[in-house]
Amino acid sequence: MLFSRRRLAAAALALCAATAGCSDLDDPGQGLTRNDLVADLAAQMTAAADLTYEASYQLPGGAKATVAQTRKPARTAYVYPGGKVTVTADATTECRTAKTTTCTMTAPASAASPPSAKVFAVAGETGLVTPATVLALLNAAVLDSDVEVAQHDTTIAGRHATCVQLTGVDDAAARDFSTCITNEGVLGSFNGILNQTRVDVAMTHYSEQVEETMFDLPPAAKLVDRRGT
Repeated sequence: MLFSRRRLAAAALALCAATAGCSDLDDPGQGLTRNDLVADLAAQMTAAADLTYEASYQLPGGAKATVAQTRKPARTAYVYPGGKVTVTADATTECRTAKTTTCTMTAPASAASPPSAKVFAVAGETGLVTPATVLALLNAAVLDSDVEVAQHDTTIAGRHATCVQLTGVDDAAARDFSTCITNEGVLGSFNGILNQTRVDVAMTHYSEQVEETMFDLPPAAKLVDRRGT
């Protein structure tokens, strides 16, 4: 799905890159405000829900994590040190690895009832930032007319990305942060204080092919089914 605002942003940024002495994004002559740019990035992330991809990330301290999703069937997996979360049409399953691995299944998520933040608590402790978290922060910034925005382009894991540094976002889990979103709408990086914890995440690999094993539960895991409660 293409968004008119996305077309406007892409055209303006392309012109900006190709023209010497390009003026600030807040210049009325550009026809594009900084809040428009943030809204465009949020729209790209929303559209990325229709993608099939697998992305690997480096977490603080050198740890690794992977986010994978497919659309047919619709499912998502988050793999991080010490655990894994899979979201499918059948269940939301959180697995924790200790001396033994325990996987707890809860009711399947939907657009009206997304996965509980509790299932990502351990993932957050490792430094993994989910795309949904970044999307919520961008949407909060769009509604804040006083937020300060600085923008630049870069390449992350071979993908072109637009980066924004946001300062003074009200009513958000992170007031000051920077994030890069690839042209596909995939989270490229995030850096900032999120829920009072320093987070620094960067994508190291991107593929449009997803290994089927990404959605498998760990072998010999103990299953706890709470879908009926």
